[in-house]
Amino acid sequence: MPNERDEGPTGPPGPDDVEDVPTITCERCDSEWDLAYELEELAVGNQALEQFALDHQRHTGHFPDGVSTWQADCRQCPESVQRLDERGARRWAQTHARHTDHAVELTHADEEPTLIERAE
Repeated sequence: MPNERDEGPTGPPGPDDVEDVPTITCERCDSEWDLAYELEELAVGNQALEQFALDHQRHTGHFPDGVSTWQADCRQCPESVQRLDERGARRWAQTHARHTDHAVELTHADEEPTLIERAE
């Protein structure tokens, strides 16, 4: 039997409950930012770093320190895509290869290039 003082399950912690707000730096801008705005105002949770990095790139033309994109480039036509997560770039490459029968090269700063071809 539940205790009368039991108010049931509580929700996930909110941004005000976060003691150690993540920070991100950009050597080119000679600045450092905490991600409180992304956590509190935008409420993007686990995507706070990605949201900040995309916004920073849109406004400055470059990504902050430690952020690099996955690049998928078709070897036969001018189609290409950049994504911050591997899954999105790989999905685009596989879809493009399947629909066009073109080979697509998938690259990332920390990885060896991968060739994506149409699956038989």
